[in-house]
Amino acid sequence: MSDLQSLPAHLLEIDGRMLRTFLAVLETGSVTAAADRLGVTQSAVSHALERLREVLGDPLFVKSGRGIAATTRAEALAAPVRQLLADLERLGRPGRFDPEDTELVLTLAANDFQRDLLLPALQRRLAGRLKSLRMIVIPSRAPTAQMLRAGHCDLIITPRPPESSDLLQKRLFTDRYVCFFDPRQRDAPATLEEYLAARHVTVAYEDGRRLEFDELLEERGLRRAVGVAVPNFSGIAAFLDGTQMLASVPSLMCRGPLGALASAPLPLDAPELSMYLVWHRRRHEDPVHAWVRAQLEDVAGELAGPNRT
Repeated sequence: MSDLQSLPAHLLEIDGRMLRTFLAVLETGSVTAAADRLGVTQSAVSHALERLREVLGDPLFVKSGRGIAATTRAEALAAPVRQLLADLERLGRPGRFDPEDTELVLTLAANDFQRDLLLPALQRRLAGRLKSLRMIVIPSRAPTAQMLRAGHCDLIITPRPPESSDLLQKRLFTDRYVCFFDPRQRDAPATLEEYLAARHVTVAYEDGRRLEFDELLEERGLRRAVGVAVPNFSGIAAFLDGTQMLASVPSLMCRGPLGALASAPLPLDAPELSMYLVWHRRRHEDPVHAWVRAQLEDVAGELAGPNRT
């Protein structure tokens, strides 16, 4: 008897749309957020969940305060459902990849510097070649291997790639830290003493992480007065504008929110900042995934220019 013949008949009623909906609700913790992620109505999400509940004989999600919580059964199903969806994707993958016939949902993890620098250009590039594209961008924070293993994202862009034997990485470009300032209010610091005496704007992430540059200063025993700490790079410009403060951040930020400000070399040696693309080994030979990676590498080369390595 084949494996298919031995399956209970009710399990054959499960389809990929039900599984994808279940996983979206599990990961977002909300029917509304799951509907937004999938691009469908809330009623469609609720209907798919109800069908899956009937088949599996479990509520899967129950009310908890103002939200919902996954049942023990739902939590146990997370890993096998992700594997089933990955298997379905491989089953439906065409032998030859033609972008013009491909409808792609692409999830990338990136913090705001790499997001704003690379992803708008990538979106325009992909949208012009694919039949359809839905790009989802999530914050990478301190990225982990589990983000890729569990299918939370397809790619991670980060200066600090997680190390694991099941992950692969490619350096997209290198950059250097420079000093940004408002030229209407001050000149660039000419000496290290002048630099350290100024007040500074820096990034302090919500999870307590700091910029590699700030950690370097501390290791060297150099102290500076931090006037403002913001949770992301995009918050820096507003605090530099009209003040004498300084910000020591990657030079490529001149292509984004700091473009209206001036920059100058730092009056101290600082390491280069490398930006990496990270993906799971199981996706390495996927022709669609490989094509997207190549497109992102091209975007990085065009934007970073001589900073690319």
